[in-house]
Amino acid sequence: MVEFITQYFGPASLAVGLIAIATFATIVTIVMPFFDGDKLHARMKSVASEKERLRVRNRERLRDNQPKARLREAPKGFMVQFIDKLNLRKMLEARQTRDKLRMAGLRGQRHIVSFVFFRVCGPIIFGFGTFGYLYMFLPDQHPMIRLLISLVVGYLGYFFPSLIVQNLISRRQESIQKAWSDALDLLLICVESGMSIEAAILRVASEIGASSVPLAEELSLTNAELSYLQDRRTAFENLAKRTGLLTVKAVVTSLVQAERYGTPLGSALRVLAQENRDMRMAEAERKAAALPPKLTVPMIVFFLPCIFVVILGPAAIQVMEIRSQ
Repeated sequence: MVEFITQYFGPASLAVGLIAIATFATIVTIVMPFFDGDKLHARMKSVASEKERLRVRNRERLRDNQPKARLREAPKGFMVQFIDKLNLRKMLEARQTRDKLRMAGLRGQRHIVSFVFFRVCGPIIFGFGTFGYLYMFLPDQHPMIRLLISLVVGYLGYFFPSLIVQNLISRRQESIQKAWSDALDLLLICVESGMSIEAAILRVASEIGASSVPLAEELSLTNAELSYLQDRRTAFENLAKRTGLLTVKAVVTSLVQAERYGTPLGSALRVLAQENRDMRMAEAERKAAALPPKLTVPMIVFFLPCIFVVILGPAAIQVMEIRSQ
C-alpha cells in the first residue's frame, strides 16, 4: 500500500496530473464558445411549443375524458425496458425526483427515465470499471485492496447523478437570483402601467432573457400555465417550486394574495422590489467584508516574498560582493 501511494501519488505523478488537468481545461475553455448556440432562442422556442402541447393535452382530455393523458409520449428504448424489468416504476413516479429535476430545468419524461437508469446502473458501472482498471494497470495489488477501492467508487457512483442534478440546480438558481431584482422592477413597471399580470409576465420574460435565460424560460412557462390552468394560484405556486428561491416565493405569495383578496398588486410589488434591492446590497456588502480575510493567505504566499526580494536583494548582493573581495 505504501509503495502504491509512493508510486502513483508522488510529486512527479501529481505534477503530470496537474499539467494534464490544466491542458484539458485550456482546451475546453477555447473550444466551448464555438459550440454555444443561441440558448435563449432555443429555450423560448421550446417553451412556446410546450405551451401549445399543454393546450392540446387539455383539449384531448376534455374530449376523450382521459384524466391520465400525458403531455409527452412515453419514452421507449433500452432504459425503459430495463426499468420495467426491475420494477422501478415507483422511482419514476416519485414526486421528489420530479420536483428536483424540474428545478434543474429537466422536465421531460426521458430525463426522469435517464436519471433513474443512471442512478441504478451508476454503482455497477463505476464499481466494475474501477475494478477492471485496477486489475489491468495494477495487477500486483492485493485483491482485497482492489475490491475495497471498487466498492468505494461504486458507492460514490450512486450519488453521481444526484451530484450532477444538484450542480445544475445551483447554476440555475444563481442565474435566476442575479436577474430576479431587475425582473421584479420590470414587473412592477408593467403592472403600474396598467398591464395585466399575464401580459406583464410575458413582457418581462422577453426582456429579461438577455440577463438570465432560465428566468425567462420559467416566466414564459408560468404564462403558459396561466392560460390553461383553472386555478391561477397553482401556476404561481409552480413557479416557486421550480425555482426553489425564497425571494421568488415571497413574490408568489403576494401574487396569490392579490388574486384572492383583490388587493393592489403594485404597492405589494413595490415593497418587495425595495426589499430585494436592499437584500442584494447587503449581500454585496457581506462579500466585500469577507475579502480581507480571504486575501491574507495570497498576500503572504505571493506578495510578501516579492517584497522581501526587492528590499533585501540589493543588500544581499552587496554583502556577497564584500565577502568576495
